[in-house]
Amino acid sequence: MKRGIKTKGIITLLICIISTISCKENEKEKMQTGMFSPSWESLKQYETPEWFSDAKFGIWAHWGPQCQPEAGDWYARHMYSEGHWQYNYHLNKYGHPSEFGFKDVINEWKAEKWDPEKLVALYKRAGAKYFFAMGNHHDNLDMWNSKYQEWNSVAVGPQKDILAGWARAAKNNDLPFGVSIHSAHAWRWYETAQQADKEGEFAGIPYDGKLTKADGKGKWWEGLDPQNLYAQNHALSQESEDIGSIHKQWGWENGATPPSSEYCLNFYNRTVDMINQFNPDLIYFDDTALPLWPVSNVGLEIAAHYYNSNMKQHNGKLEAVLFGKILTDEQKECMVWDVERGAPDTIQEKPWQSCTCIGGWHYDRGVYNRSDYKSAKTVMQMLIDIVSKNGNLLLNIPVRGDGSIDEKEVKIVEDIASWMDINNECIFETRPWSIYGEGPKAENANPINAQGFNEGKGGPYTSNDVRFTQKGDVLYAVVMELPESEQKVLIKSLSTESAYFNETFDTVELLGGTIVSYHFDEDGLHITLPENLDLVAPLAFKIQ
Repeated sequence: MKRGIKTKGIITLLICIISTISCKENEKEKMQTGMFSPSWESLKQYETPEWFSDAKFGIWAHWGPQCQPEAGDWYARHMYSEGHWQYNYHLNKYGHPSEFGFKDVINEWKAEKWDPEKLVALYKRAGAKYFFAMGNHHDNLDMWNSKYQEWNSVAVGPQKDILAGWARAAKNNDLPFGVSIHSAHAWRWYETAQQADKEGEFAGIPYDGKLTKADGKGKWWEGLDPQNLYAQNHALSQESEDIGSIHKQWGWENGATPPSSEYCLNFYNRTVDMINQFNPDLIYFDDTALPLWPVSNVGLEIAAHYYNSNMKQHNGKLEAVLFGKILTDEQKECMVWDVERGAPDTIQEKPWQSCTCIGGWHYDRGVYNRSDYKSAKTVMQMLIDIVSKNGNLLLNIPVRGDGSIDEKEVKIVEDIASWMDINNECIFETRPWSIYGEGPKAENANPINAQGFNEGKGGPYTSNDVRFTQKGDVLYAVVMELPESEQKVLIKSLSTESAYFNETFDTVELLGGTIVSYHFDEDGLHITLPENLDLVAPLAFKIQ
């Protein structure tokens, strides 16, 4: 009888312990209260801080375990797609994804050459006014000592707190610190991992996306639950076997399997934990509007928490910048619009940002081998065009798995620094002029597509393409390419017959101290450059 009572007591105690653990797992991080509440109407009180409008240029380390294979972006999704080039690459490098999955790629990632202080100092030297690090990608690995994700960079892979290292380097270089969060999509994005080959010797053998904690016995990942990484304990979305179907389901529509409440809560807790640990100055969400919207309100809750927390950090003043994509006009009141790999073709009333990369988002050895990086000139042309339309440019410099950047990337960053040394005043702290530009690329509409993706369309820039910025009563006219002959430039918008002509325009100089000859007439501003100059485009002229 006594033994029965004792056994019953032990069982009761175990039930209590299990219940306590379960409750803890389902606890919700406290949302900071204040001026903002989790509704679009409340978030419309947001105003973009002046520092961001002045900054114009940021650099991003879009870096994580998907850089380890050096095989480009979305590797952790496409390595599970039979016949895809990244699947074939994975097969040759690591073996079949039923035996060596992305969790095992994470284990290979050691970041042994990572020197955040050196990299951030280089980026500041190139003119970056803020620095971004990736907090997690769609691959669902958190890059910090995460309270709510056991698959994090401290526990596995490099066993380093990546965000903490980047944050220290940004602070030491006096740069605002941004974090990008992409993991809301892991639920749908990783669905390839729960499928299997249809042909060949591995036909019908499931990839590792449905493994459980129990399957790890005796493995390097023993004690970890793969489902906390892959999040695949759910039915496949409609058309999931079509690798491209995810794009029409990005906003959780068109047959996407809706995420569970537990998944949404976990995303909320992880993101709020990151905010509370690092107090970032900027947060980038790779989502339509806010994460998990409209199937969950957690994105609204995170935004309200972030704004209120930031105001508490800054004595009641809101200095935070929060980005989202494909925003409605109402949503543009609530946050800053981000355009991926592109730009609108008109001046925007509100500050916005374009994010792009000199190569692929994740490091790709093929881009390096082919020398397919954007040149510094191309980057500066993009920056000028974006700034002329009231935007900022966030530029990713792909980082290798070991934490270093290659010598070709270093040269591009150094070339950007050289251009900035001469021309930075036409960029920083400027505002749009009456029109953003003139020339062939300004005359032909180049609308954005979905998130953006109109970068480079419409042909290369010519010396007839001009972009304008202003600072006080100073106008900057930036000619995007060198004159083809005779060292002559014509800026038609500054014709004496133009509505934009101002009779107080009485000096014109090329930034860098070069004296030019010029005159205004009914055709425009004519500029003749001295011969035998070693000029680098774009050319910035200061008119005052």
